Amino acid sequence: MESSVLLLLTLLMGFLLLLVSSRTKPCGQLPPGPRPLPLVGNLLQMDKGGLLNSFMQLREKYGDVFTVHLGPRPVVMLCGTEAIREALVDQAEAFSDRGTIALFEPIVQTYGVVFASGERWKTLRRFSLATMKNFGMGKQSVEEQIQEEARRLVEELRKSQGAPLDPTFLFQCITANIICSIVFGERFDNKDHQFLRLLDLIYQSMSLTSSFSGQMFELYSGFLKYFPGTHRQIHKILQEILEYIDHSVEKHRATLDPNNPRDFIDTFLIRMEKEKSNQHTEFHHQNLMISVLSLFFAGTESSSITLRFGFLLMLKYPHVAEKVQKEIDQVIGSHRPPTLDDRTKMPYTDAVIHEIQRVADNAPIGMPHKVTKDTSFRGYLLPKNTEVYPILSTALHDPRYFEQPDAFNPDHFLDASGALKKNEAFMPFSIGKRICLGEGIARNELFLFFTTILQNFSVSSPMAPKDIDIRPKESGLINVAPSYQIQFLAR
Repeated sequence: MESSVLLLLTLLMGFLLLLVSSRTKPCGQLPPGPRPLPLVGNLLQMDKGGLLNSFMQLREKYGDVFTVHLGPRPVVMLCGTEAIREALVDQAEAFSDRGTIALFEPIVQTYGVVFASGERWKTLRRFSLATMKNFGMGKQSVEEQIQEEARRLVEELRKSQGAPLDPTFLFQCITANIICSIVFGERFDNKDHQFLRLLDLIYQSMSLTSSFSGQMFELYSGFLKYFPGTHRQIHKILQEILEYIDHSVEKHRATLDPNNPRDFIDTFLIRMEKEKSNQHTEFHHQNLMISVLSLFFAGTESSSITLRFGFLLMLKYPHVAEKVQKEIDQVIGSHRPPTLDDRTKMPYTDAVIHEIQRVADNAPIGMPHKVTKDTSFRGYLLPKNTEVYPILSTALHDPRYFEQPDAFNPDHFLDASGALKKNEAFMPFSIGKRICLGEGIARNELFLFFTTILQNFSVSSPMAPKDIDIRPKESGLINVAPSYQIQFLAR
């Protein structure tokens, strides 16, 4: 008994000594925030509802700019439209490096267009933007590709004959095939076993990343990485996807025609060959692999999640779906497919899609940034390499820009005359230098898929609208749409 008491007292004294030592360490000129405990950081301030809920509670106390210790590392949080714009737009270069996502870091490290920083990132982004533009507007434009996928989807939905179904897989297929045509140079059949496996792996990894255990790993990766858990599952998933990408790269290499590149992979391989004598080139195998991985993930899940949220909202608010269909009937009719030129003539539909993106809030915490140099911001000094999270959800729900921030209301994007209006707080793809590469493609997908489906089908739910729950299934780095059943009834 005495030995147990002695051990407890020793542990308590050790903890108190660590606590005292942490108080004496200089904290620089970072924004205010809750005082961290040794090793565990701000664990005691973390809400069981997840990181976003925790940050929202801390914002109430510390304001729009504050510091949170995710485990031992300090991270500056930016909340609200003004703070995010001041950093990512007004001081875009200073905030342009990429922070760490602990769950992905062992695989991606600092490679690939999404996860790179500095000159590597600038080189890869320039190349990726130019290449995606070339293959998005090549022999078959992105618009035509999206229209073709929409036509195939309509055929599949007709086969359901109005029976309830979960749309997750179908929405994944159509969005994945757009990015696959650009990156891999081919589309996949919905019954292709390899394709189905890849879609399942992507869905699993996104759900795991935003799960409670995934969020805890971001806090305490330095400790938890030595134990089994979510990070091991994600590591295994990413390795399997990379094996597929590597196999595809080798097939491309074996059939490559330098004078006739077919897709992103071909173009990268050609650039690798041109720069093979340059020891400092960024065009090497590792950057190719992680860039393809990043584009495949982002191109598949972002639009797919938004469509799933969008049609769930149409079930919840059927009067909105009816108004969209009325506009479709007036502008497009029923005898031709929607085109991108129709968008400017359909302000209500465009406003509904904007509001779906706002409410879906795909990336509520935003991808982490790092400052490229010692940076002065709102009276604080952020030392070089300080990590920064732009909490995009706080802009998308900013009461200074949205009259009813917690309600679904397309009028947020319509002026008094019914025309579409811009809103500075609308940043579902982030803003600034690191805005999502595929923003343009995603916007085109959402308009064409959304209007084509509602042109051909009315939607219904086995549940009453008032009983439909639109809260995300998981909310972390991304919001994962809940599972639901929907009926597509031919018009």
